[in-house]
Amino acid sequence: MEESVRWLTPEEQQAWRSFVRLQEKLGGRLARLLQTESHLSAADFAVLVNLTDVPEGRRRHQDLARALEWEKSRMSHHVARMAGRGLVVREECAEDGRGAFVVITEQGRAAIEAAAPLHVEAVRALFLDHVTPAELRTLGQISERVVAKLDGDA
Repeated sequence: MEESVRWLTPEEQQAWRSFVRLQEKLGGRLARLLQTESHLSAADFAVLVNLTDVPEGRRRHQDLARALEWEKSRMSHHVARMAGRGLVVREECAEDGRGAFVVITEQGRAAIEAAAPLHVEAVRALFLDHVTPAELRTLGQISERVVAKLDGDA
Protein backbone atom coordinates (compact mmCIF):
# COMPACT_ATOMS: atom_id res chain seq x y z
CA MET A 1 0.00 0.00 0.00
CA GLU A 2 1.44 3.35 -1.03
CA GLU A 3 1.42 6.10 1.55
CA SER A 4 0.55 9.57 0.39
CA VAL A 5 3.24 12.19 0.78
CA ARG A 6 2.31 15.12 3.00
CA TRP A 7 3.86 17.81 0.80
CA LEU A 8 4.74 21.10 2.43
CA THR A 9 2.33 23.94 1.96
CA PRO A 10 3.84 27.12 0.50
CA GLU A 11 3.90 28.64 4.01
CA GLU A 12 5.55 25.54 5.51
CA GLN A 13 8.08 25.38 2.70
CA GLN A 14 8.98 29.05 3.08
CA ALA A 15 9.37 28.72 6.86
CA TRP A 16 11.41 25.52 6.57
CA ARG A 17 13.71 26.89 3.89
CA SER A 18 14.20 30.10 5.87
CA PHE A 19 15.06 28.07 8.97
CA VAL A 20 17.56 25.90 7.07
CA ARG A 21 19.14 28.95 5.43
CA LEU A 22 19.43 30.64 8.84
CA GLN A 23 21.24 27.61 10.24
CA GLU A 24 23.57 27.44 7.23
CA LYS A 25 24.43 31.14 7.22
CA LEU A 26 24.74 31.48 10.99
CA GLY A 27 26.72 28.25 11.36
CA GLY A 28 29.04 29.18 8.52
CA ARG A 29 29.66 32.68 9.80
CA LEU A 30 30.28 31.50 13.37
CA ALA A 31 32.61 28.75 12.14
CA ARG A 32 34.68 31.20 10.07
CA LEU A 33 34.93 33.66 12.97
CA LEU A 34 36.01 30.91 15.38
CA GLN A 35 38.61 29.59 12.97
CA THR A 36 39.98 33.05 12.18
CA GLU A 37 39.99 34.44 15.70
CA SER A 38 40.74 31.38 17.83
CA HIS A 39 42.06 28.73 15.42
CA LEU A 40 39.34 26.33 16.55
CA SER A 41 36.94 24.70 14.14
CA ALA A 42 33.24 24.65 14.96
CA ALA A 43 33.66 20.93 15.68
CA ASP A 44 36.58 21.61 18.06
CA PHE A 45 34.48 24.22 19.84
CA ALA A 46 31.51 21.82 20.16
CA VAL A 47 33.71 19.09 21.67
CA LEU A 48 35.37 21.50 24.10
CA VAL A 49 32.04 23.01 25.16
CA ASN A 50 30.67 19.54 25.88
CA LEU A 51 33.73 18.69 27.95
CA THR A 52 33.63 21.92 29.94
CA ASP A 53 29.92 21.36 30.66
CA VAL A 54 30.86 18.52 33.03
CA PRO A 55 32.79 19.29 36.23
CA GLU A 56 35.59 16.78 35.67
CA GLY A 57 36.07 17.75 32.01
CA ARG A 58 35.75 14.19 30.78
CA ARG A 59 33.07 12.21 29.02
CA ARG A 60 32.84 8.73 27.68
CA HIS A 61 33.68 8.65 23.99
CA GLN A 62 30.29 7.20 23.06
CA ASP A 63 28.37 9.70 25.21
CA LEU A 64 30.20 12.61 23.62
CA ALA A 65 29.45 11.25 20.14
CA ARG A 66 25.79 10.84 21.07
CA ALA A 67 25.59 14.38 22.51
CA LEU A 68 27.04 15.82 19.28
CA GLU A 69 24.98 13.53 17.01
CA TRP A 70 28.21 12.24 15.44
CA GLU A 71 29.00 8.81 14.09
CA LYS A 72 31.54 6.78 16.06
CA SER A 73 34.17 7.06 13.30
CA ARG A 74 33.81 10.83 13.02
CA MET A 75 34.22 11.14 16.78
CA SER A 76 37.32 8.93 16.76
CA HIS A 77 38.98 10.81 13.93
CA HIS A 78 38.19 14.22 15.37
CA VAL A 79 39.36 13.32 18.87
CA ALA A 80 42.60 12.00 17.37
CA ARG A 81 43.17 15.31 15.55
CA MET A 82 42.37 17.33 18.68
CA ALA A 83 44.68 15.10 20.77
CA GLY A 84 47.43 15.71 18.24
CA ARG A 85 47.03 19.43 18.89
CA GLY A 86 47.05 18.95 22.67
CA LEU A 87 43.43 20.02 23.24
CA VAL A 88 42.20 16.68 24.60
CA VAL A 89 43.55 13.30 25.62
CA ARG A 90 41.98 9.91 25.27
CA GLU A 91 41.99 7.78 28.44
CA GLU A 92 41.14 4.11 28.55
CA CYS A 93 38.27 3.13 30.82
CA ALA A 94 39.49 0.87 33.63
CA GLU A 95 36.03 -0.66 34.17
CA ASP A 96 35.42 -1.38 30.49
CA GLY A 97 38.37 -2.31 28.31
CA ARG A 98 36.45 -1.37 25.17
CA GLY A 99 35.39 2.07 26.37
CA ALA A 100 37.38 5.27 26.55
CA PHE A 101 37.10 8.77 27.91
CA VAL A 102 37.81 12.03 26.13
CA VAL A 103 39.38 14.47 28.59
CA ILE A 104 40.03 18.18 28.10
CA THR A 105 43.63 19.28 28.73
CA GLU A 106 44.86 22.55 30.20
CA GLN A 107 45.66 23.65 26.66
CA GLY A 108 42.08 22.78 25.64
CA ARG A 109 40.72 24.78 28.58
CA ALA A 110 42.86 27.75 27.62
CA ALA A 111 41.63 27.51 24.02
CA ILE A 112 37.94 27.41 24.95
CA GLU A 113 38.37 30.19 27.53
CA ALA A 114 39.94 32.40 24.84
CA ALA A 115 37.34 31.47 22.20
CA ALA A 116 34.19 31.71 24.35
CA PRO A 117 34.04 35.53 24.67
CA LEU A 118 34.55 35.90 20.90
CA HIS A 119 31.83 33.34 20.26
CA VAL A 120 29.38 35.02 22.63
CA GLU A 121 29.93 38.42 21.01
CA ALA A 122 29.44 36.89 17.56
CA VAL A 123 26.21 35.15 18.67
CA ARG A 124 24.94 38.47 19.99
CA ALA A 125 25.94 40.47 16.91
CA LEU A 126 24.77 37.92 14.35
CA PHE A 127 21.60 36.68 16.05
CA LEU A 128 20.47 37.87 19.47
CA ASP A 129 20.60 41.57 18.62
CA HIS A 130 18.07 40.94 15.83
CA VAL A 131 15.30 39.17 17.74
CA THR A 132 12.94 40.40 20.43
CA PRO A 133 12.78 38.82 23.89
CA ALA A 134 9.36 37.35 22.99
CA GLU A 135 10.74 35.86 19.77
CA LEU A 136 13.66 34.41 21.68
CA ARG A 137 11.34 32.76 24.23
CA THR A 138 9.24 31.31 21.41
CA LEU A 139 12.33 30.00 19.62
CA GLY A 140 13.53 28.43 22.87
CA GLN A 141 10.19 26.72 23.44
CA ILE A 142 10.03 25.42 19.87
CA SER A 143 13.62 24.18 20.02
CA GLU A 144 13.12 22.40 23.34
CA ARG A 145 9.93 20.70 22.13
CA VAL A 146 11.48 19.45 18.88
CA VAL A 147 14.69 18.31 20.60
CA ALA A 148 12.68 16.42 23.24
CA LYS A 149 10.79 14.64 20.44
CA LEU A 150 14.04 13.79 18.62
CA ASP A 151 15.62 12.55 21.86
CA GLY A 152 12.54 10.43 22.54
CA ASP A 153 12.73 8.87 19.07
CA ALA A 154 16.41 7.96 19.48
